Amino acid sequence: MQKYQQADPVATAELVRTLSPMLLRFLAGPIQTRAHAEDMLQECWLRVHKARHTYRPGSPVLPWIFAIARYTRVDAYRRRSSIDRRELPSEDLETAAPGAAEPEPSTGLDLWRLVGELPDSQQEVVKLLKVSGMSLEEVARATGGTVGSVKQKAHRAYRKLREMLEQRGFPGGGGAR
Repeated sequence: MQKYQQADPVATAELVRTLSPMLLRFLAGPIQTRAHAEDMLQECWLRVHKARHTYRPGSPVLPWIFAIARYTRVDAYRRRSSIDRRELPSEDLETAAPGAAEPEPSTGLDLWRLVGELPDSQQEVVKLLKVSGMSLEEVARATGGTVGSVKQKAHRAYRKLREMLEQRGFPGGGGAR
């Protein structure tokens, strides 16, 4: 990271090559097309480059970069707020499995609203694990925590979501225990 801060082209290429797949999964989220996620990835790397002087040598790199990625994603969502998020982009329709059952529209929206009611740290873990498809180890590195703390936050989040679903009339919390 120190070589990257000094604009070493080899260090820059290695950092981008190593972290881009993980950042792309994080930025994609539940409603983004691959093209939009790649646009956010480019914006994220520009922000990382502009902010490289703020990185403190010796500090963990992933939490610093993922904080920038998180703000990049939030800003992108805000810019797209006028778009009806319930619409599925046409390129995603083309790749949908033929004969796949359509999800109940209100169920998905209710679930994301419920996730939004969780404490911030639990929301982040759920989104990284379930939406971005990151492993426990990747989430631990991205959040600056341990695998054990990620498991604990995820378990508490899932338990709370199950309770909230049961309160809203979904027997068994809407899924297997």
